[in-house]
Amino acid sequence: MNDVVAIIGIGGFGMPCARRLGMGRHLLIGDVNEEVLAECRQALEYDGYQVTARQIDVSDRASVDAFAAQAKALGRLHSLIVTAGISPRTAAPIRILEINLLGSIHAMEAFEPLLEKGSVGVMFASNAAYYAPVPPDVERDLALAPIDQLVAVCQRVTGWDTGLGAYWLAKRCVHLRVQAAALPWGKRGARIVSVSPGIFSTVMIHNERAAGSPVDRVVTDSPVNLIGNPDEIAAAVEYLVGPNAGYITGSDLLIDGGAVAAMHWTNMEMEDPTDADRQTKV
Repeated sequence: MNDVVAIIGIGGFGMPCARRLGMGRHLLIGDVNEEVLAECRQALEYDGYQVTARQIDVSDRASVDAFAAQAKALGRLHSLIVTAGISPRTAAPIRILEINLLGSIHAMEAFEPLLEKGSVGVMFASNAAYYAPVPPDVERDLALAPIDQLVAVCQRVTGWDTGLGAYWLAKRCVHLRVQAAALPWGKRGARIVSVSPGIFSTVMIHNERAAGSPVDRVVTDSPVNLIGNPDEIAAAVEYLVGPNAGYITGSDLLIDGGAVAAMHWTNMEMEDPTDADRQTKV
């Protein structure tokens, strides 16, 4: 039986993850952009990977369920990698919540029945989640509330209706949902983790820069003072799904060049999600 690596969101971090995890396994790749999906499938097949490609919209639960059914038909779930997301300045706040928050949970829930001993889920969050000013009672609801209540939970937080505020909330919710899922996944012999990249050289980051995000200032003010290479994230994901990470579950791996550390312990400043004049509005 094939070991299946399912990757939702093949652009950006998805492709380097596919190259590191896919050899000798069956890759199931998905993306909302069918042109990008076709190009990635062709490139991977050219390099000798076994690939199935399927269009997916993570904000549509039926689409995610169909993707999970495809994974089940292909074999045993080795790993689920969910990188799909949109950035703060490229969509309205409600759409950011639908994709970055609800989409991530759709994937976690749809793939849970496929879990076997040794299966691993890696959910992509962001270092932005560490900036999120979320009250403790809201954090509990973000972790445990039914999915159909989560948008209303987010709307209790000042700044949710800005692009950055919605983005921060969504990514913090990914952290919390991963923590809450660790026990039920563990009962099936599986693990689940999140990774939180900072600023890496992806199409999303370049689009954010073009839209006015202070990408270059954040990079300059960070301890490493470099923009990251997506393969660095793929290397971390490879470790997290491998046998040497068997004791890691329910936690987040922050990979951001020290930006969060600098924010907490120096005069480095981040944008305020409650500053509506500087953010995308509904």
